Amino acid sequence: MNSVLKTSKNFYSILKGFGIALILTVIFVWIYALILVKTNIQENTITPVVIIISGISVLIGSSIACLHVKKNGIINGACIGGIYYAILYILSSIALCGFAINIKSLIMIATGILLGGIGGIIGVNIGK
Repeated sequence: MNSVLKTSKNFYSILKGFGIALILTVIFVWIYALILVKTNIQENTITPVVIIISGISVLIGSSIACLHVKKNGIINGACIGGIYYAILYILSSIALCGFAINIKSLIMIATGILLGGIGGIIGVNIGK
């Protein structure tokens, strides 16, 4: 029974971290869109800024989600980052009507897993 509780707690933490990362991404992208509309910032900055926003969101989301997890923060955080970027990639592929896994998409998913793992480590160590 104890392992079932730990598994459900980890699942809840991963779901919580994904939700936080998604909400932060929406908020930050909305703010960036307002900045684009109100200033003379060029549109060629959109891709790098969205990548940075997504990375920061995963880092914060996995850190917050792993605050109450006593161990395995790197695994929980990596799951959050991997799930976040995989879902983001699938949704963008559906929206753009083109699903192809290339080196760019693999790098983004790997970066999400790495940043999620780092965020998980930070969260576990802050929570102690």
